[in-house]
Amino acid sequence: MIRARRNTQPSIVRILSPLRDFLATEAFGAVLLGIAAVVALVWANSPAAGSYESLWNAHLSVTLAGHTLDLDLRHWVNDGLMTVFFLVVGLEIKRELSDGHLSSRKAALLPVTAAIGGMLVPALLYLAIAGGSAPRGWAIPIATDIALAVGVVALAGPRIPGSARAFLLGLAIVDDIGAIVVIAFVYSTGVAIGWLAAGMAALVVVALLKRFGVTWTWVYVVVGCVAWFGFYKGGVHPTIAGVAMGLLAPSTPRLSSEMIDVESLTDLSDVLAARETSDLAKGSVSVVEWLQHVLHPWTSYVIVPIFALANIGIEISADGLRAAAKSAITWGVFVGLVIGKPLGVVVTSRTTIRTGLGATPAGSTPRHLIGIGAAAGIGFTVAIFVTELAFTDPSSQNNAKLAILAASVVAAAVAAIILMTGGRNVRA
Repeated sequence: MIRARRNTQPSIVRILSPLRDFLATEAFGAVLLGIAAVVALVWANSPAAGSYESLWNAHLSVTLAGHTLDLDLRHWVNDGLMTVFFLVVGLEIKRELSDGHLSSRKAALLPVTAAIGGMLVPALLYLAIAGGSAPRGWAIPIATDIALAVGVVALAGPRIPGSARAFLLGLAIVDDIGAIVVIAFVYSTGVAIGWLAAGMAALVVVALLKRFGVTWTWVYVVVGCVAWFGFYKGGVHPTIAGVAMGLLAPSTPRLSSEMIDVESLTDLSDVLAARETSDLAKGSVSVVEWLQHVLHPWTSYVIVPIFALANIGIEISADGLRAAAKSAITWGVFVGLVIGKPLGVVVTSRTTIRTGLGATPAGSTPRHLIGIGAAAGIGFTVAIFVTELAFTDPSSQNNAKLAILAASVVAAAVAAIILMTGGRNVRA
C-alpha cells in the first residue's frame, strides 16, 4: 500500500464528480433513448413490422443445475438487462442517502415531499378517470424519467441554477424509490416462499461478504444472480434484486485521502504503474461511486435504449388512435402525467416552503419549480416498465404506451417553454 504525505490539492476522492457525471450521462442518454423510441415506432409501423415482433418474441433458454429459464427476448430485456438499470438506481439512492441531496433531513424534505405529491396526485387522477375499468394501471403515471427530464432541463442552460437541477434529481430519485416499492408489493404476485427465501438468503450472504471485507467482484456477481433467480422464481419481480444489491454496496472509500499519493494516481509510465494507478483510483472512491461511474454509461447508452426499442414498437393506425381516444386508460395516464405530476410537485413543494419545513433551492424561483414540475411529467422508461407489469392485454398496453408517449412530448414541451422563456433573473 502506498502511504503519502497529506496533499493540499482538492481531494482525489471527488475526482469522479458524481453529480456532474450523472447529469451529463443522463442528458446524452436521453438523446439515445429518443432515437431508439423513434426507430421502434418506425420499425413497428413499416412493411418490416413482422420482423419486429418476431425478434422480440424469439425465445432463449438457459439451463443451469437442472433449472431452466425460458424467456422471450423482450422479457430477457425487461427482467434481465433492466436489473442492471435498477442496480444503478439502487446505487444512486444509496449515494444520495449517504452523501448526497437526501443525506440530511433539511436537505431531503423538499424533494421528498414534492415527489410524494408528484406520485399521489397522478395516481388519484388516474383512479378517478380509469379506476372503474382498469385500476391496476394507477402506478403508471407516478414515476419520472430522469434521463429525459434532465435532458429537457439541460436545454435551458444557465437559466436554471444548479440547485434546481439537484432538486429535480432528488425528486426523481424519491420517485424511483416509490416505483420500486410499488413493483415489489403491487405487481409481484403468486409468491413462492421457498424461492423467495432463497433470494433473501443470497442478499444476506452479500451483506456478510461485505462485512468480512470480500472485494472480489465476481463473487458478488454470482451471488447477485442467485438472488435474481430466487426472486424470479419466488414471484417477486427480479429487478428488485438489482436495487437491493445497489443499496448493499459500500458507500465509503476503502482508502483514506492520507493513504493516496496524487502523483501516483497520474503515473502511467508502464503497465505495472497503470495497474497500480487503477487500483488506487478504485480505492479512493466508494464502491457505490465507482460502480456508478462504470455502469451508468452502460445503462444510459445501451440498456435503456434497448428497452425502448423492445417496448415502444406499437402499431399506430387510425382505428388504434380512435380506440385510444375512447379509452379511460389513455386519459388516466395522460392526465396523470401532464396535469397530476406538476400539480402534485408544485403544490406540495410550495406548501413545504411556506410552512418553513423546507427552503427554496438557492437561486431558484417559483417559475423554476413549475418548470421542474412539468419536466417531472415525462414518465417514459419506468412508466412503460410498469405498463408491462400492470396489463397483459395488448390493447390496454398499447393505449397506455400511446398516452405515455403523448404525455411525455407535451410535458417536455411545456417544461422547455417555462424554463427557457423566463429569463435568467426572474425573482419570486
